[in-house]
Amino acid sequence: MVFDLGQALHRKAEHESARLDDFGFRLRARTMRLLADALGRDPVPLVAAIALHDDDHILADLGDDARAAYRIALAEARTQLTAELGDPSPHRLA
Repeated sequence: MVFDLGQALHRKAEHESARLDDFGFRLRARTMRLLADALGRDPVPLVAAIALHDDDHILADLGDDARAAYRIALAEARTQLTAELGDPSPHRLA
């Protein structure tokens, strides 16, 4: 049996990409939910909007006061997700 380093690195890259994409999606959804709570809005439309628009487009529709609340919500969402899922930085090969 021969160990194929190239194939192992390819599998690792796919796994890491999927893991980071998952973290990024969860981060956006959690941020919008926390933002909706901070603005006193229903979180369902904001969370659904991440499938159609980027965060800047969503914030433009919410007004100027949403930008400061967004930064706070983003930091809180990252803290929560890191505590739940661990550090999102890629795992190194040992």
